[in-house]
Amino acid sequence: MKSVSPELISVISQRLNKVNEAINDACARVRRNPNEVTLVTVSKRQPVEIIRAAYACGLRRFGENYAEEAVAKMDALADLTDIQWEMVGHIQSRKAKLIASRVVRVHSLERGKLARLLDQFRDPELPPLQVLMEINISGEASKEGIPGDDPAHWSEILPLVDEVLTYPRLKLTGLMTMPPLQVEMEANRAYFRRMRELQDYINAQRPDLNLHELSMGTSTDFPVAIEEGATIIRLGEAILGPRPTTEEQ
Repeated sequence: MKSVSPELISVISQRLNKVNEAINDACARVRRNPNEVTLVTVSKRQPVEIIRAAYACGLRRFGENYAEEAVAKMDALADLTDIQWEMVGHIQSRKAKLIASRVVRVHSLERGKLARLLDQFRDPELPPLQVLMEINISGEASKEGIPGDDPAHWSEILPLVDEVLTYPRLKLTGLMTMPPLQVEMEANRAYFRRMRELQDYINAQRPDLNLHELSMGTSTDFPVAIEEGATIIRLGEAILGPRPTTEEQ
C-alpha cells in the first residue's frame, strides 16, 4: 500500500474511536449489539489520501455521492483490493452503467427506471447488487426519494417494491432516508421511528420479502438513529473531517 501520513492516520483514528464509543453507548441504551450496526464512511469530495488514511485505520466500506467521482477514486485506489464501495447519493439514469458493477450496494433507489438500468448493467458474474429504497420521510420538497411522510399513502410504495423484486441482478434489502438537518439530533427521532414503522408495514404486506436494513443516521444524528433501529449509519465529517471547500460538484 502506498505510504500515508502518520499524523493523518492518528487524527482519523482518534475520531473513529469517538464514533465507536458513541455507537456502543447508543446500542447499550436500547440493548442492541453494536455488531448489528454497519458503518459506511462517506468519502464524497474527500481526496484519495484521506481515504487511504481511513483504510489504514481499518475502515473498508466507503460511500460516494457522485458517479464520476466514485469511479475515479475506485481506479486510484485499485490496489486496496478489499475495499467496498457504496453509492449513497442520487444516481442519474445515464450514470447507472458507470457504477452498476462497481459497487456492492446502492442506497438511493427511488424509481423503476433506475432499477431496470442497474439490473441491465450489473455483471451477471457478480452477486446481485444490494439495493435500498430511498424514502423522503420528512416530505421536504428539496429531498430526493419516494414520498413516505404520510402513512395513508404507504401502499403506493408497494408497486416499486414488486417491480424491483422482478430483477434477478438486484437484491432489495431495506430502506434509506435523509431527514432534515437539525440543530438537535433528538428532533429527528420521529422520522427515524417512522422509517422503522414503514419497514414493518412493507414486511407485513410482503411477508416473503424480509427487509432488514435501515440506512439512516449521519454525523449529526447517528446515535438517535441507532436507538430507533438503524442498521447502517453513513458518517463523513465525524471521521474524515471537513470536506475541502475549494472543490466544486
